[in-house]
Amino acid sequence: MVAMDDVEVAQAEIAAVPTTFEGSVVLLDVREDDEWQRGHVAGAQHIPMGDVPARMAEIDPDAELFVVCHAGGRSLRVANYLARNGYTPVNVNGGMLAWTAAGRPVVTDDGGVGTV
Repeated sequence: MVAMDDVEVAQAEIAAVPTTFEGSVVLLDVREDDEWQRGHVAGAQHIPMGDVPARMAEIDPDAELFVVCHAGGRSLRVANYLARNGYTPVNVNGGMLAWTAAGRPVVTDDGGVGTV
């Protein structure tokens, strides 16, 4: 149930999420720094959930914006916040757990194979 003060945020199953991110398609990873360092999607933009309000100017308001976290809860909260502030985000159902379960690659900052 969506709270009265929340706007409706689109949800995407992992199969509907692009596999590459560049230009007008953004995957915003809102996990904490240690989670990001263990492994993330190549080309994703990283802004930890708690930093999003202060760093919103870094998020392209015109991009096709997918928001991801570990399992989908934090990203939904961030997506709701962004939607209330003029963005049109899509929450990634299942988060990085769904990404890796679908066999999609995860990398580390140095280009190695990452984990979730």
